[in-house]
Amino acid sequence: MRFFSFLIKRTIGEAGAIDFHSLYLRVVYMMQTAVFGGGSWGTTLADLLARKNGSAKLWVRERELASLIRSERRNPWYLPGAELSKNLEVSEDLAEVTKNVDSFLFVVPSQFYGGVLRTVREHLPKKPLIISASKGITLDTLQTMSEVTQDVLAGLKPVFAMLSGPSFAKEVCLGLPTAVTLGCKDKSAARKVQELFSTDTFRVYTSTDVRGVELGGALKNIIAIAAGISDGLGFGANARAALITRGLAEMSRLGVAMGAQAQTFMGLSGMGDLVLTCTGDLSRNRQVGLKLAQGHKLLDILGQMKMVAEGVKTTESVHALGRRHEVVMPITEQVFQVLYEDKDPALAVRELMQRKLKSEQ
Repeated sequence: MRFFSFLIKRTIGEAGAIDFHSLYLRVVYMMQTAVFGGGSWGTTLADLLARKNGSAKLWVRERELASLIRSERRNPWYLPGAELSKNLEVSEDLAEVTKNVDSFLFVVPSQFYGGVLRTVREHLPKKPLIISASKGITLDTLQTMSEVTQDVLAGLKPVFAMLSGPSFAKEVCLGLPTAVTLGCKDKSAARKVQELFSTDTFRVYTSTDVRGVELGGALKNIIAIAAGISDGLGFGANARAALITRGLAEMSRLGVAMGAQAQTFMGLSGMGDLVLTCTGDLSRNRQVGLKLAQGHKLLDILGQMKMVAEGVKTTESVHALGRRHEVVMPITEQVFQVLYEDKDPALAVRELMQRKLKSEQ
């Protein structure tokens, strides 16, 4: 009671009236969040939460990296140059990170999402708020992150939210304007998470189409690899624009077949993220495509990358999903052949151009 009395006193206006909106925001901001994943995006989101809400916890798998972040207030492995908030707690101990926590944000490669969630499960409450920023489709089960969450947390009652949209970690760290989408069916929870993350430079929109938001974030990485190949071959802006546009159509077709809303793919988590990853030099998936066009082998490219390019594994997963749902996905098909069947990238682009003529619809 003393805590709420304190909050009420802090939110009484000059006229003596209680500003209930401010009171609501203060309660929301007291939410403690645990972030799992010490890569560039996980560190960035944890730092954003720590700065805005006064505290956040970050779980880092590597003990050496956790120690470096604590001592230097920087993440030299994945986010060099960015100074991290003193309010950010960092640990490799799951029990410590999950203690007294209200929301759980997972920012790990999608192929490891289920394993990390399974490890964390014993530390979760009965109705945990699970937020995912992992963009991909599992290889073994062809599941989205919401489906993995339901399977791994069977017996609990998780509230799931998916954070996705055009956002390079480096630019968010620099405080540059960014807008993303939060997919969550529970409107009350969506509002709380929206308020939890939103700042003057990081704007969060909400959507109830969770499937569309998570598929947009995963599928755009495949098209980004294709755009990188096209750019690397010197095919110009016309070709890139065609790939982005037809890629969006391809994403939407599969999304609708899997229960998503077509309109979602026109938003930040679809078109927005697609444009960013197909054109931005900070896009890891675009960089994979550029190097493939230069003649580098996939294993060599991946071996030289510190962070994961989600589109490589997602291409394999989505290639299988397209066949399962009988959806025509010509760009995904060609990227799959380049990645996994050693197809010449130039031939892949030519075959896309030489497909049977048809209506755009």
